[in-house]
Amino acid sequence: MTPEAQPASQSRGPVLVTGASGFVGAAVANVFRREGFPVRVLVRASSPRTNIDPADQVFIGDMRDRASVAGALKGTRYLVHVAADYRLWAPSPDDIIRANVEGTRIIMEEALRAGLERVVYTSSVATFDLRAGGIADETRKLPADAAIGAYKRSKVLAEDVVIDMVARERLPAVIVNPSTPIGPRDVRPTPTGRIIIEAASGRMPAFVETGLNFAHVEDVAVGHLAALHRGAIGERYILGGENVTLRQVLTDIAWIVGGRPPLMKLPRAVIYPIAYGAEFAARFTGKEPFATVDGLRMARYHMHFDDTKARRELGYTSRPYRDGLVEAIDWFAGAGYMKRPRELRNA
Repeated sequence: MTPEAQPASQSRGPVLVTGASGFVGAAVANVFRREGFPVRVLVRASSPRTNIDPADQVFIGDMRDRASVAGALKGTRYLVHVAADYRLWAPSPDDIIRANVEGTRIIMEEALRAGLERVVYTSSVATFDLRAGGIADETRKLPADAAIGAYKRSKVLAEDVVIDMVARERLPAVIVNPSTPIGPRDVRPTPTGRIIIEAASGRMPAFVETGLNFAHVEDVAVGHLAALHRGAIGERYILGGENVTLRQVLTDIAWIVGGRPPLMKLPRAVIYPIAYGAEFAARFTGKEPFATVDGLRMARYHMHFDDTKARRELGYTSRPYRDGLVEAIDWFAGAGYMKRPRELRNA
């Protein structure tokens, strides 16, 4: 299943980046563009264009629309499939699974038909098993039936699609598993970005303790480029950063903005009724709830990861995660997601 890694051609052939209107996808497109690749992007008609560079060739379509995918792939050499439905809650959870699993299947099938030289598939650390505790690495594969919530289940199933196609159909795909990216241009924003906004705005008086692994979004994007050049077909690589507790994250955010960190740690049981109520209200407002039941269930586990394999085989590196916090807060304030703090200390 995993032949010896062969560097991708140094020729800067066209690359299609899906999800380039989003947080990670935009960073990936920027990195490839800087390296001299002609970049194509596949975006939905309704997607925001804030993160789309004028130099990129834009194709309108959807990852579940085979015709638009085939059209965007025609004439390309490489594919970086970043697009995903990244929600921890949806009125219809099956929508998340269909988008991430069927969308990935269609894109990979079309990549095979187009004869692409190399594919980088953006999976997630959500596909790793944390139930044994400790720090997880690529050897700890999570079974789909043990995944918490539609998002994690969809990423496990989508990753399985790619692994199966590598084995059965010789899909030339390398898999990367980013941890939790932070930094500028989080336009949606992501669930993590929403936490940063709320904490930096002084609206998180209490917290539920958990553990996270934070990486600067640009480091994650550079890791995608390294995977294209040096990754082994069929292998998975964690693109991570620092393992931290949520308490530490909130303390660091408070220091950066000159505020006070929350001191009250709440047991998860206290928050469950709030999360159920928030999800119920979201069905009427259409807005994603800040607290979700699946999010609380995930918080039982410290989501800490070991990215040694990527560092050893890809040459992956990451900067201090606090740099990402500073840049995220600065960008959110500049983009109008929050008031600019009276001071913004450099981490």
